[in-house]
Amino acid sequence: MSSNYVDPLTTRYATKPMLEQFSEKTRMILWRKLWLALAESEKQLGLNITDEQLDQMRAHLEDINFEVAKEREKIVRHDVMAYVYAYGQQCPKAMPIIHLGATSCYVTDNSDAIIYHDALILVKNKLVNVMDKLAKFALKYADMPTLGFTHLQPAQLVTVGKRAALWLQELQMDYENLQFVIDNTKLRGVKGTTGTQASFLQLFDGDHEKVKKLNKLVVEKMGFCKTFDVSGQTYSRKYDYNILSVLSQIAQSAYKFANDLRILQNMKEMEEPFEKNQIGSSAMAYKRNPMRSERICSLARYVMTLPANAANTAATQWFERTLDDSANRRLVMAQAFLSIDAILEIYMNITDGMVVYENTINKHIMAELPFMSTEVILMECVKAGGDRQELHEKIRVHSMEASKMVKQFGKDNDLIERIKNDKSFEAINDKIDSILDPKNFIGRAKEQTIEYINEVINPILQENKKVLGLNGQVNV
Repeated sequence: MSSNYVDPLTTRYATKPMLEQFSEKTRMILWRKLWLALAESEKQLGLNITDEQLDQMRAHLEDINFEVAKEREKIVRHDVMAYVYAYGQQCPKAMPIIHLGATSCYVTDNSDAIIYHDALILVKNKLVNVMDKLAKFALKYADMPTLGFTHLQPAQLVTVGKRAALWLQELQMDYENLQFVIDNTKLRGVKGTTGTQASFLQLFDGDHEKVKKLNKLVVEKMGFCKTFDVSGQTYSRKYDYNILSVLSQIAQSAYKFANDLRILQNMKEMEEPFEKNQIGSSAMAYKRNPMRSERICSLARYVMTLPANAANTAATQWFERTLDDSANRRLVMAQAFLSIDAILEIYMNITDGMVVYENTINKHIMAELPFMSTEVILMECVKAGGDRQELHEKIRVHSMEASKMVKQFGKDNDLIERIKNDKSFEAINDKIDSILDPKNFIGRAKEQTIEYINEVINPILQENKKVLGLNGQVNV
């Protein structure tokens, strides 16, 4: 075991693909690809760069000599120049033209934008898999009645599937915002020290069209088409805020789901998966704690705080930039993605194995349904010739007495028995049991759920069918 602090996102929660996405190796390979794209484009536009120089650069895109760079950084106190030096040690003929005309943010900002874009794709893939699992669950239980709650007090009935559709709709909103950010990925491009492209204009002897073409060529070589129209030394840090806002929204949706499930597990109506040898409590052996849902809430609470951090960074970038964003962004951006990765991994795991206890749900319904059914009973009695005002008063009195038995004495709700034994309701005694069928009280919950999934969710899933089939793992 290490005697140093280790980030739990790395050791406990985030998955290997997302960890690799934010690894130093991924970043440095991108830096070298950016330097190569710049050199290739400069040669293409007429600068004196040889094929031999480019071949050397291509030959060492991925075999990063990290130790050389680390030792050099101790001397020069500049990470970009240390890695320029290290690259040059491996391809000495290319050393004179590596990073030609560029500023540090050419590699740092462009690589960050690419890393975030690719990480957003990983997030999207997991998000649609959660949506797929929730959609299947919602359809399976679309017509199963359950107590609805407002103010956490029993309200009209809904269905288990309809409630899942509400969780699903939150994710659908997140998906749409996430897709917007992905579709609008912008690189910083080739802008120079303060964003004016002055160094490149000098390289190309004042030829503005070549400088514009250079920017376009480099971005296209990196696989993108959009750049920020203008920049200072860095791209606008509001862009980071936009990314973190989307991740925060996903965290909010996951928190809502997990919090609801924790309450339902307390009510013994639903449970997250619980493994054969899992221990719920070190002291209380009988407990089945909702640790997966609790972990989602714990991580989500952290992610939800991060946009405020990015907002402060964006607001305090003096003029063309300050360096007080750098260390902060190394922490905040990576940890936001690693946390969301972990959240969605757990979310997939839960939705793949949620347990529904129909008998407990029905028991809770029948404890409240007698009160909810009284208006229907009243109307049926009036249709059978009864006096509405007289019947209303009798129901009120019976309801008060039944409520007293439940609340003060802990007994079952006997309102229906009281009504059946009252001769005033004798005309509809044979209808009362059928009136009490919970499915009479769910409105269009079933139809709403099916229509929503068919019309809104299925097209999204169809569009992403190639990435469906992932299963979440909980390793600790």
